[in-house]
Amino acid sequence: MTKFTPPPAPSEVEAFVGQVVTDLSAAFSGVLVNVGRKLGLYQAMVDLGTCTSNSLSEATGIRERYVREWLANQAAGGYVAYDANKQTYALPPAQAMVLALEHSPIFMAPAFEVAASFWLDEDRIVETFRSGEGLGWHAHNHRLFCGTESFFRTGYRTHLVADWLPALDGVVERLKRGARVADIGCGHGASTILMAQAFPKSSFVGLDYHHGSITTARTRAVEQGVTGNTAFKVKSATEFDERDFDLICFMDCLHDLGDPVGALTRCRGALKPDGKVLLVEPYAGDRLEENLNPIGRMYYAASAMACTPNSLSQEVGLGLGAQAGEERLRKIAREAGFSNLRRAAQTPVNLILELTP
Repeated sequence: MTKFTPPPAPSEVEAFVGQVVTDLSAAFSGVLVNVGRKLGLYQAMVDLGTCTSNSLSEATGIRERYVREWLANQAAGGYVAYDANKQTYALPPAQAMVLALEHSPIFMAPAFEVAASFWLDEDRIVETFRSGEGLGWHAHNHRLFCGTESFFRTGYRTHLVADWLPALDGVVERLKRGARVADIGCGHGASTILMAQAFPKSSFVGLDYHHGSITTARTRAVEQGVTGNTAFKVKSATEFDERDFDLICFMDCLHDLGDPVGALTRCRGALKPDGKVLLVEPYAGDRLEENLNPIGRMYYAASAMACTPNSLSQEVGLGLGAQAGEERLRKIAREAGFSNLRRAAQTPVNLILELTP
């Protein structure tokens, strides 16, 4: 057994054991958040107001014994409220906004689907670390694509049209008149479709190298009635060859690219002389110590398992990572020939940057 000199204080050991137990509890319980979302348990609790395990079982058709154990776990974690005197449960409004109401501006339940995909890909990630090679997004479990799109859609629906686009100088006026917009790394097309709905006189093209995501995006465009002013194409950020765009968007994806400088260089050539780039990136400080917090911890985990491996799987393989920070992004923009980078807006989880040639 390894001996430490001096040995750690018992209080330090106890405190860290407590932290690990808390993390284990969260890891185990995250599965049950997914269970609750997929079986409609959270939504049923909203509809019922207060409930017992029996009434929630009747409302959802889920066996009472399973519902009882699920409720106990959720109460232990503070995800549902428990009245010991009445032996009833309720989903408080704050929890409902985060876990049940899909159109809430803080709906976060799909993030647990992303976490599930990482566990399913654990063996691949271990081998990626061991070999030093990359792992493309397309090689991950499909739940990563669905979970990421659902999780990001909340922020895009809340902020993209209402806050981020208006924060760009003169862009909304162009979009209202009719502009050409490219959405790079569009995934399932959530951001592309939201913009297309808001600005029907403009045309939007969503680009992604992942065939499956583009197929889904095309289906979503049909469902949302925006096929008239959208197109979705299978192309990487360094392959698209269209020109004369008023706006090019990178929504939470520039850091995933193997060659972000090359991608921005190509975009600069594809913009009109007065065009702009909207760059949305995970919020991060420029120094590691600024990011040693729960949000940074979450982003560094996602970066280690998906973002950085994807970058390393592509040409150049810069490996920018999901916590690049504004200064590194500014440097990349300058290398690509952009003369100005301006922080247009921010949220607790995103930096919104405007690039101009």
